[in-house]
Amino acid sequence: MIGFTKSPNKIVMIVFFALVSFILLIYVDTQTNNYEPEEEILISKNLDKGLPKLSNKIIHKVKEGENLSVIFEDKKVPLNTAYKIFNFDKDNILSGIKPNDLMEFNYLGDKLQSIEIIKDEVNSILISTAQEIFVKNIKKDIQKIKYIRKGVIDESFYKDALKIGIPDSIIMDFAYIFSWDVDFIFDIRKGDIFSVIYEIEYSNGSKISNGDIMFAKFINKNKTYVAQRFYDDDQGKQYFNESGDNIKKAFLRAPLDFAYISSHFNPNRMHPILHRIKAHNGVDYAAQRNTPVKASGDGTISFVGRKSGYGRTVEIKHGGNIKTLYAHLEKFKPKLKVGDKVKQGEVIAFVGDSGQATGTHLHFEFWQGLTRTDPVKVKLPSAKAINTNQLDEFRDLLTLSLKSLDEYNLLVNE
Repeated sequence: MIGFTKSPNKIVMIVFFALVSFILLIYVDTQTNNYEPEEEILISKNLDKGLPKLSNKIIHKVKEGENLSVIFEDKKVPLNTAYKIFNFDKDNILSGIKPNDLMEFNYLGDKLQSIEIIKDEVNSILISTAQEIFVKNIKKDIQKIKYIRKGVIDESFYKDALKIGIPDSIIMDFAYIFSWDVDFIFDIRKGDIFSVIYEIEYSNGSKISNGDIMFAKFINKNKTYVAQRFYDDDQGKQYFNESGDNIKKAFLRAPLDFAYISSHFNPNRMHPILHRIKAHNGVDYAAQRNTPVKASGDGTISFVGRKSGYGRTVEIKHGGNIKTLYAHLEKFKPKLKVGDKVKQGEVIAFVGDSGQATGTHLHFEFWQGLTRTDPVKVKLPSAKAINTNQLDEFRDLLTLSLKSLDEYNLLVNE
C-alpha cells in the first residue's frame, strides 16, 4: 500500500476556508432571525383623485392702454373661454373697463372659475367660467349705521368736532350746510354748541364711506340754526329749517372754507400800499396760498384775467342784476373762460397775492346793480322752500330727528 502526506500549506488553506465559511453561516443566520420585512409602499397613479383641489386667485390692476383681450392672453385664459365671454356680453357690460380697475382671477386647482372686475367698494362685474359662461353687474349690499354726536366749541369748530370723533368729511359738510348764515371762523364763539346725526355706510363689514348728514343743529351766539335733510319732489335732496324754509341761500356768505376776515367793507379805509384814504368796497379773507375759492352763487363767468390793482380776477354775473368779484388770485381753475356756467360752491380759482396786495388773501366784492354792498351784512335771498304737499311728511321726519337727539342727550348726561 502506497501512502502519502498532505503538505502543511494545503492544510492551512483548508482550515482558513472552513473557518471563513463557518463565520459567514453564523452571520447569515443572525441576520435572518432579526429580519423585519419593510412595509411595501405602492404609488398609485390616481392618488391625486382623492385630494381636494385648492382655491387660489391672481389680482391684476388694469393699466393704461390695456384691454380685456390683452389681459386674457397675459393670464392664459383659454381662447375658447375668452371667445364665449365676449360672445355672451351682448349688453357691452365689459366695455366699461378702465385703468386702475382691479381684476380678480379665481381658480380651483388650475381651472379658472370666475373673473371679478372690481370698479369700486360696491360695484363690480362678475364673469363666471365654471360651468356656464355669464357676465353680470354686481352691487354689494350697503348697510347704513346712524351716529349721533354733540360738542361744545372750546378751540375751533374743526378741532373740537374731530376730538369727539366726527369724520373730517362730515365736519366740512356741517360747515357748508350752515355757511349761508354763519362764518365758521369769524362768527364762532367759545361755548357754541353743535349737534349732528349722520350715517356711515358699510359693505360686508367694511366701512366704505362717511355717508351723509341727516340732521344738524348749531347754537351760535345764542341763536339756534337747524337743518333737516329731506328729499323734495321738485328739488331732490335739500336741507330745511323748522319752518320748511331752505337752509341754502342764493349766495354763499363766504366763498372759501375756514378763512378769516382780515379787512372789512369800509368806504373810509386807509389803503395799506397807497397810504391814502381809498374805499374798501369788499371783504378780504386771509388764507394760505392756493386755498380753493368757490363761486358764491350760480352764474356765468363774465371776466377772467388781470385787472389793475386787483391782479388776477374773476367776475361772475348772477340773476337779479347781481355780480360777484374775486381778486388777488394765484391762478384760475384750468380752462376757465368767459361764458362758462358755474354752480354755487364750484371751485373757480385759488388764493394768491397778485396785484396790489400786502399778503396772500382773497378780495371779495358783492355788487347789486352798480352798487357794491357789504357781503357780510347783505340780506341773502333763500332758495326755494319745501314742496307744500310734503310739509307734513317733513315735519314727521323732523320730529323723529329731534326725539333721537333728546334721547342721546339724556343718555350721555346720565
